[in-house]
Amino acid sequence: MSFRTAGPFPPLILDDVRGAQKMLSGVARTTGMEGSRHLSSLVGAPVHLKCENLQRTGSFKLRGAYVRIAGLSPVERAAGVVAASAGNHAQGVALASSLLGVRSTVFMPVGAPLPKVAATREYGAEVRLQGHVVDETLAAAQEYAEQTGAVFIHPFDHPDIIAGQGTVGLEILEQCPEVRTVVVGIGGGGLAAGIAVAVKALRPDVKVVGVQAAGAAAFPPSLSAGHPVALDSVQTMADGIKVGRPGDLTFPLVQELVDEVRTVSEDELSSALLLCLERAKMVVEPAGASPVAALLSDPKAFRGPVVAVLSGGNVDPLLMQRILTHGMVAAGRYLSLRLRLTDRPGALAAMLATLSVADANVLDIQHVRTDPRLGLTEAEVELHLETKGPEHCDEVAAALRTAGYLVRS
Repeated sequence: MSFRTAGPFPPLILDDVRGAQKMLSGVARTTGMEGSRHLSSLVGAPVHLKCENLQRTGSFKLRGAYVRIAGLSPVERAAGVVAASAGNHAQGVALASSLLGVRSTVFMPVGAPLPKVAATREYGAEVRLQGHVVDETLAAAQEYAEQTGAVFIHPFDHPDIIAGQGTVGLEILEQCPEVRTVVVGIGGGGLAAGIAVAVKALRPDVKVVGVQAAGAAAFPPSLSAGHPVALDSVQTMADGIKVGRPGDLTFPLVQELVDEVRTVSEDELSSALLLCLERAKMVVEPAGASPVAALLSDPKAFRGPVVAVLSGGNVDPLLMQRILTHGMVAAGRYLSLRLRLTDRPGALAAMLATLSVADANVLDIQHVRTDPRLGLTEAEVELHLETKGPEHCDEVAAALRTAGYLVRS
């Protein structure tokens, strides 16, 4: 069975993905499949996590990069390769090139996280920091390719890249033959298209669901228009799927083979990342958590057994700290409120005692006496509390009101 691709390339077929799987033997790991009791209880059917966050270089990107570079001619290999990426693709190209003995140059944005820059260099690439946004970095890499003759390795829009990513789909069918739904994040579409080619060729009854961040959802308008549509702007914490336009090759494959594309909010992404960390003990980047976010947002919409692809785990520690805080807020684990009390000795201690009885942990407190809106004997306290969830937030606020405090959020 073959599926159409755009441009000068021949149709992508199952044999291409199987050939990529043979090529990747001993190179890419066959990543594990972990069950999730919590997600299974929400969905009402078994949910399994395909752990590409544990792949070499921390994401699925090694698969496509290796297949693409391995397919170059000796002359092309001698010229070297060049890529542009803020992280995962950069590391995949760097390691694949080193394994194949090919010189690689990777352009990364000036503000790229230092751990990702260091990892790309350690995998053997020459890293050049250029451009403040990915589009500028991409233009610099393409200009370098034109000037030097190096082969530009596109992050998603090439048949070899798509075939390499499609090996994830073959593994899913081998590891979970009873699967009925595969949920996968979509940026440019390489991973989703590759998985869909493999899955639909062997199991056309399996539903493939793509997930995009709402702030970078280029596929819904493109699917409505019938052709790739570029977004005016993209804004999401999920760097791995922060792509403003579908690929010319990936779009028709997604259009033909992916059954549905859903979007998730930033709150849903951060909540999903927090769930992966707390419940599954998995460090996952926001893009990798997007399938889990889709399951959390509408669990009854998915026919099980479900496989959610955790596509990557490369997240900067500083960003992780911010995302976890955001996730705690989204999950109702933090409560911020203001209240007024009588400005007298022991008043603050009494209020804190009320919070202690309510089992709320004080993270931060500000005590204001000089606001002109306050009465002569009044003080205002702004509190930031750690709670056990939305119900506990309500209980804490109720306890303060019962104790006689005027509480304002």
